Amino acid sequence: MQRYPVYLKALRKLKNQGIERIMSKELASVINIEPTTIRRDFSFLGNLGKQGYGYDVARLIEIFNQELGMDFDEKIILVGAGNMGRALMKYNKWDYVVGEIACAFDINPDRQGVRFGIPVYAMEELEERIPEKCRIAILAISEDIQATVDRLIECGIIGLVDFTHEHIQVPKGVVLKTVDVVSSIQELVFETNSFSSGQ
Repeated sequence: MQRYPVYLKALRKLKNQGIERIMSKELASVINIEPTTIRRDFSFLGNLGKQGYGYDVARLIEIFNQELGMDFDEKIILVGAGNMGRALMKYNKWDYVVGEIACAFDINPDRQGVRFGIPVYAMEELEERIPEKCRIAILAISEDIQATVDRLIECGIIGLVDFTHEHIQVPKGVVLKTVDVVSSIQELVFETNSFSSGQ
């Protein structure tokens, strides 16, 4: 199961490049997983390929979408269009795996308008501009964080990716994922130190 998102990411990129079918050996060179492992993993999902023909890329994408139970055309909103927000907007499309940032919101008028092809609205327009059926928001703000989270939840947001480094409270049924770069670097320093000390 841990390899399924890796397969899906590669397959969606291949489809975007116009590739309709692929052999396990070719896929292996893209994702650095042994062809035998790929064939074994795929065999658990049924008879997906034909010897000498390979696998139908669109069919595999459909199967992995079902297995992972995710909507990969998810409309995501971004709250905060500062340095971090701009970097996320520039990166948009997420390698064709999870959808795209549909729009962003910011309190600063200088950041509003269209940035990297994404409309950035004023924060006071949140309730009226949030896309229909939008469920996920990325937080890249430094002020009024809890109040903003409360507003987002009122608008139907049930998944939050948090870049704020603040303690946030959410009710049951809302998922909060915190991205803490500093902690990740600390963990890496600890692990690389343990390698160099021979432990």
